[in-house]
Amino acid sequence: MSTQPSALPERAAETTPERPWPVRLLSLKIGEYIDKMSVVWVEGQVVQLDRRAGTAYLTLRDTDVDMSFNVAISTNALDAMPRPLGQGERVVVQAKPAFWGKRGSLTLDARQIRPVGIGELLARLEYLKRTLAAEGLFTADRKKPLPFLPHTVGLITGRASAAERDVVENARRRWPGIPFEIRPVPVQGSAAVEEVCRALAELDDLAHVEVIVIARGGGSVEDLLAFSNEALVRAVAGARTPVVSAIGHDIDTPILDLVADVRASTPTHAAGLVVPDAAEMRAQLDLTTLRLRRAIGDRLQRERRRLVELTSRPVLTDRTAYVRSQRIEIATMRRRGQLRIEAAITREQDRVEHLRRQARMLSPQATLDRGYALVTTPDGEVVTDQDQVDLDDLLRVRVARGDFAVRATAS
Repeated sequence: MSTQPSALPERAAETTPERPWPVRLLSLKIGEYIDKMSVVWVEGQVVQLDRRAGTAYLTLRDTDVDMSFNVAISTNALDAMPRPLGQGERVVVQAKPAFWGKRGSLTLDARQIRPVGIGELLARLEYLKRTLAAEGLFTADRKKPLPFLPHTVGLITGRASAAERDVVENARRRWPGIPFEIRPVPVQGSAAVEEVCRALAELDDLAHVEVIVIARGGGSVEDLLAFSNEALVRAVAGARTPVVSAIGHDIDTPILDLVADVRASTPTHAAGLVVPDAAEMRAQLDLTTLRLRRAIGDRLQRERRRLVELTSRPVLTDRTAYVRSQRIEIATMRRRGQLRIEAAITREQDRVEHLRRQARMLSPQATLDRGYALVTTPDGEVVTDQDQVDLDDLLRVRVARGDFAVRATAS
């Protein structure tokens, strides 16, 4: 390249601490690269607009995140638009990126600007709805129930707005003294999405905040566009705390209504959803107390009548009659038991005597008493065969009364 010294590196990757590029060369390189870029159509939101002699300067901000470009356009091109351009309007811009080397700043040199039509906006919202629905962000099983009586209600709404008054006044009318954590934010325009998301994150981190209401009054589709923003919708879907959507009127349905845990038709309706009605609760309590007292009184009356019926029976008129009858029955049973035991003892005594007689009749002694004798050898063996005895063997003879010795002789 003829304008740079030959000693300087040709490419950025070749630079070193000893051989750096001067700032002018880096600026020149960046400018050359950006000049090669084509004309591009880009969408954003007009944040600031300043008209000067022959040229208008505006800031084009991303609709979802905090990023922006400075845009320059001729006032003639701006005046050629079908209607005047206002701040907060969503537009598409045909521009060529331009780098100002002296300040190292990047701008967009706009050729024409077109407002995004309402039909196109609705089509994009419908596409976003289908995408989020396919992800399951609208299903009922992921929605969190509201607490019966929250410790503190978080409220995200416009500063000193009618929506704030509707929610706070109606909630405290229903339940006096209910505490609020209020985060005032822009509810339309370029900063709305970012501020609402920040406020939601703050309230979601507070343990005592048990429900969060996002509320604003009604408006056009463009006015409510922030509450159909994908970043905001996903932030609500990911919140730990139950979220109530109270945007506009009943006919207004931003995507926030579909992803919120509960949808309120109006801010006033939201107040009725997040806290119970103390007067109604008191009336229900009084009615329940009255019914309980009546039920207890009826039960006491029934038990009194039953007690009277029981105590009027003959057995309870003479309270000792039952004891006497039981004593007689016990005495009768005891006598029967004694008789049965005595009879059993008599039968067993007769049986024992009978067995004793049988034992006597069958005993060896009874045999001896009849004149028989028992002959044994000296070592106690009973002699039952003459072959057991030899001549002159000494034998012992036992008779009914006593015993004696004999000696065997020839037969």
